[in-house]
Amino acid sequence: AEEQRLRLERLMRNPEKTVPIPEKLNEWAPRPPPEFVRDVMGSSAGAGSGEFHVYRHLRRREYQRQDFMDAMAEKQRLDEEFQKKLEKNKMIAEEQTAKRRRKRQKLKEKKLQAKKNKLEQKKQGK
Repeated sequence: AEEQRLRLERLMRNPEKTVPIPEKLNEWAPRPPPEFVRDVMGSSAGAGSGEFHVYRHLRRREYQRQDFMDAMAEKQRLDEEFQKKLEKNKMIAEEQTAKRRRKRQKLKEKKLQAKKNKLEQKKQGK
């Protein structure tokens, strides 16, 4: 709290000076898969002692990439659902507003008509 207070005081000494606002950090994205992998025998028999580690790292990266793509697809699906829900709520709100507007307009017209009728009756009575 003390450190924040000192920073705030330093910023407020010169209000005309621009304040540095940190930019949003970019979302992590996996490296693209290699275009060509040479001599990787995998975890099967016959692989050299060092080849398995290469295979294991490539496999781990590929699983990370697939998990990332799945997470992005899920996020996109949820965003689309949210947008649809917002649109639906907006439509419902507009319908309710229109309905209430019609009701208010109807009452207003009814009052005006009653007022006109009353004035006509007074004129006829005189």
